[in-house]
Amino acid sequence: MTSVHCASTLATPVVRQATGRREGLVLVLGSSLTIMGSVMIAPILPKLGAEFGPLTSRADLLVPLAVTGPALAIAVCAPLAGWLADRVGRKALLVIATLLYALLGALPAVLGDLQSIVAVRLLFGVAEAAVMTCCATLIGDYWQGEERLRYINRQVVTIGLVGALFFVVGGALGEHSWRLPFLLYLLPLLLVPAMVKVLWEPVRTQPSVEVQGPERVAILPLVLGYLLILAGMVLSFVVPVQTPILLVGLGVTSSTLIGLSAGLSLLATLGGSLAWPLLRRRLGIAGTNAVLLLLLALGLWLLMRGQSYNQVVLAVVIHGLGAGLLVPNVMAPMMEALSARTRGRGLGGFTACLYFGQFVSPLVVAVLGAFAGDLRHAIEWLAFASLAAALLWAIAGLSRRRSNSSVPSTHSSLK
Repeated sequence: MTSVHCASTLATPVVRQATGRREGLVLVLGSSLTIMGSVMIAPILPKLGAEFGPLTSRADLLVPLAVTGPALAIAVCAPLAGWLADRVGRKALLVIATLLYALLGALPAVLGDLQSIVAVRLLFGVAEAAVMTCCATLIGDYWQGEERLRYINRQVVTIGLVGALFFVVGGALGEHSWRLPFLLYLLPLLLVPAMVKVLWEPVRTQPSVEVQGPERVAILPLVLGYLLILAGMVLSFVVPVQTPILLVGLGVTSSTLIGLSAGLSLLATLGGSLAWPLLRRRLGIAGTNAVLLLLLALGLWLLMRGQSYNQVVLAVVIHGLGAGLLVPNVMAPMMEALSARTRGRGLGGFTACLYFGQFVSPLVVAVLGAFAGDLRHAIEWLAFASLAAALLWAIAGLSRRRSNSSVPSTHSSLK
């Protein structure tokens, strides 16, 4: 990675203003809107099924699509959102997308048929793709080096905190009516004035010289990042999707206990995000990839072997620690690999891979289950795949450390 600090003598395509905590607060709060997209309405799925199931054909398909549909829309539309962010500007697109996010998110509260709700949720996912891509891109635009890494971590930690909070709030409101949780999507309207006032659009001048990042896109780190976030999301979403099924199979039918296991998984994810800066400094990016994949593998193996509620909880906690390390550890080197002119498109691709992994995770488990024989053996196969990937990253990390120690030079904190 090349870092050049000569802005006073060379023209740069991104003219930076003084950036402080206000911009950081607005962006991490904006990033947290992405987790609100699913967690607030997941607890009301049974009520949606009870309300529309008897009246709607294929309700068994449409009701889950109300939750998973936005993830598919994000996966499809995030690259377009990244292209627009590079072409028309990050701030304007973020403000418009946040307005649409709030209005489309709340609209199902007044709709009367399931097909319309699913259609609106797909449009909502398009707005969500733009919000996530623009927030991540602006973090890359505003900060460099260690400061950028801190804001990446704050972004992930805030997403975990907000997700845990609104999972509880959405469930509590859903006890009274399935429509009430949708009204919470109006809250981001309070964030729009702050976006307009605090955020600023990076001004582009001469595109021929770029001093705040690489002139060319580093293809290998970008491709590795895309593959890792895609595979990591497939592994990460095994727990929230499959754990309730396994618990019911063990005789645990209490919604409170099942919800508690989901809450502990979210808290463990938050713990992994908080531990990421220390692990990254000690082990580097490759070493931390090895650790997170090892934790995912161990968590899945324990989940597959679990024969009691306590054993399952231990599995989801270990798995959650690995999942919490995943997003920041993949995003950090990808931001360094992208130039300012391609950052929106590059992070749009990252967002697409992230949500596509979430969407296909149940499908991957179903296909593996058909070959392996049942759900537990499918999870076992995924655990071994994660372990194999962990070993490869460990070898890569050790190899890089040996090469770094043999060449006396100053290395980036990302290596």
